[in-house]
Amino acid sequence: MEWTSVVGDGAADQVRQALALVREVLGEQVEGVCLHGSAVLGGLRPASDLDLLVLTRRSMDDAERRTLRDGLLAVSGPGGRLRPVELTVVVRSEVHPWRFPPTGDFLYGEWLREELRAGAVPRPEPMPDLAVLLTTARAHGVPLAGPPPARLLDPVPHPDLVRASLAGVPELLAGLGDDTRNAVLTLARVWTTVATGEIRPKDAAADWALGRLPPEHRPVLRHARELYLDHHYAEESWTEELTARVVPYARAVLDGIDRHRDA
Repeated sequence: MEWTSVVGDGAADQVRQALALVREVLGEQVEGVCLHGSAVLGGLRPASDLDLLVLTRRSMDDAERRTLRDGLLAVSGPGGRLRPVELTVVVRSEVHPWRFPPTGDFLYGEWLREELRAGAVPRPEPMPDLAVLLTTARAHGVPLAGPPPARLLDPVPHPDLVRASLAGVPELLAGLGDDTRNAVLTLARVWTTVATGEIRPKDAAADWALGRLPPEHRPVLRHARELYLDHHYAEESWTEELTARVVPYARAVLDGIDRHRDA
């Protein structure tokens, strides 16, 4: 598959700039770069990130980290004409052969913009949710450089995929108030993954969960799905009635997750 057909003309220049930046900073240390996430799991939505995975031969030094950070601050956008870029760098030997939890070497995302602009430098750290990212990349990633990700990555065992999905739940619950749409949809996706072993696009995971939620909790998820499909992030809005239902919705999803974990 030609990657430009995945992201469309509007985001293609951003992807090219990010790829050129990676090549400039890391050169021959790059083993592979691929697109993953929304772009390959059903298509970019108005508020979707451009998700890039970079596999390298060694860990980055401090100068490389600063240069890559500064370049991404210019290439990525918090909104407007530029899409947010989420770029993850992983040293291949840290995940091949596979072990849990995996370690990420560098992570850039727009939620980190303020601290990165203030001088923070992404460092290597354990990232349990890399198991989800690597599973998606291995199954659906579109290569931008190097071989297909399935040739570079080991499969993630289902128990580790479940552990990784659940590891992010506390952060999602903490974000129910200020990142409502994303938290509501991602909780549904966690439930879907735990129950089925599949990583689905957020709207497809919502469809799966809507058929299994008690009727009183469906309006919250239905509204989050509509926002995801039809609106820009800046236009996210929740009525008082729906806001009051968000926490009960989350409890219902957690009950569903627990039932499948215990099955």
